Amino acid sequence: MTTAGDILKPQLFKFELNLKKVLWGGDKIAAFKGVTLEEHNVGESWEISGLKGHESIVSQGSDKGLSLRELITKYRGQLVGHRVYRKHGNEFPLLIKFIDARQNLSVQVHPDDDLARRRHGCSGKTEMWYIIDAQPGATLLAGMSHTITPQQYLEHMSSGTLLDVLARHITHPGDIFFLPSGRIHSIGAGNLLLEVQQASDITYRVYDFDRLDSNGKPRELHTELAIDAIDYTISRDCLRHYPDHTGDTRLISSIFFDVDRLIVDGALTRRMPHDAFLCLMCIDGEALIDCGNGSLTSIARGESILAPACLHYLDIKGHATIITATV
Repeated sequence: MTTAGDILKPQLFKFELNLKKVLWGGDKIAAFKGVTLEEHNVGESWEISGLKGHESIVSQGSDKGLSLRELITKYRGQLVGHRVYRKHGNEFPLLIKFIDARQNLSVQVHPDDDLARRRHGCSGKTEMWYIIDAQPGATLLAGMSHTITPQQYLEHMSSGTLLDVLARHITHPGDIFFLPSGRIHSIGAGNLLLEVQQASDITYRVYDFDRLDSNGKPRELHTELAIDAIDYTISRDCLRHYPDHTGDTRLISSIFFDVDRLIVDGALTRRMPHDAFLCLMCIDGEALIDCGNGSLTSIARGESILAPACLHYLDIKGHATIITATV
């Protein structure tokens, strides 16, 4: 039995594998994470999640077996930050995934906070993608290629020409795509990426390449629901790229999350964000992390760690590229 008085000692949290088989998934996640899987078509690895039914489970230490929600209930502001706890309570505000697209994902859009709360009683979904690997010629869709009207959207849906008005981007490792709610998008085949998003699973699917589900039926589309969610203007700030250099680089700064890239070549000290947790996702190499508890925690390619808000700093030694996310 846990109580609000539990004291969180300095430590880092790792979680059990949380994999999702999907129609469009591939086999890259197992190799990327260095694990052996019998399953195929694994499209997503939910690295850090507090969503009901998909919660991350602590894999080691005295809190082994607790879900992320139970962990927050136990430690509250010590874990996520007092300001974060006041705003979100026991709901973890981010969802972190690795995604492997063997086939194109559906063209979809997510509502903003206002629309999602009115319709679904939950937050909306702003997200970002960091391209880890891309096959030659791989692309994705993000935003409009030119401004259209809601009526023109419906006409394109009727005529099957929606793809003609979407912006297509050739992808390369290190590309960053920012996708605020309302920005229509689709991950193309051949991309392995990291996704940081608001903790919401509300998706409006508007086109699915005439694909059939496991029962041989077309997957449901949400044409009408998407009308009020889509941003119909040209998106000029989708793609961002930053030169590789050792140290800490801010990739995304938004009201929903801040995302940095740490390139560690020897040693690096990272201060914790003010009164907030820090998610660390290793996309290359390996390192050891000292959080001030007298022991070292390893992190390697494909692994993710949650650093609690009660920590002051992280000393990282090794050779690794680590993406961090906080709120």
